[in-house]
Amino acid sequence: MKRFWSVIKQTLRFVLKPLSFVPAIIMMCMIFGFSGQDATTSSELSYKVGVKVFTVANETLDKGWTQKQIERLSRQSQHYIRKTAHFSEYFMLGITVAFPLYVYGLRGIWLVICAGGFCIAFAGLDEFHQSFVAGRSPQKRDVVIDSCGVMIGIILTRIVCWTGRKTIFRPLANSKG
Repeated sequence: MKRFWSVIKQTLRFVLKPLSFVPAIIMMCMIFGFSGQDATTSSELSYKVGVKVFTVANETLDKGWTQKQIERLSRQSQHYIRKTAHFSEYFMLGITVAFPLYVYGLRGIWLVICAGGFCIAFAGLDEFHQSFVAGRSPQKRDVVIDSCGVMIGIILTRIVCWTGRKTIFRPLANSKG
């Protein structure tokens, strides 16, 4: 029976490890898609996100804002909404790139260097890509914001994976295969 479970664990690792890269690929495609939107489409999306955020805040905090006030707040907050979107996208990219590398055994500073370097290079290429999109332009500040999101995502991934490896996944981490 012990041999049976060993074979099951090895099979699961063999099948699931390569699939751990799928979320990173999906995130990169999403980011590329958002960057490919022209300025008008991108602004409309940011505006709609702002309206949704302020509508939820209004309902949750019982602010009593009218629809016109919510729309005005959304227009006034566009800069912050866009920069938060940059940070959030690259935070998720940092996590989705660092996790599979961690699963494959890349740890410590090398995880930060490899995952961080890849994600920051992607951020730079993404800004370059925007230079070919109508009404959009590359901004170094966005790469800096993206890089902050990446690094926080990678560090969080390191903490969560290390904690999991030392606690709930310890039996899997200690077995060979």
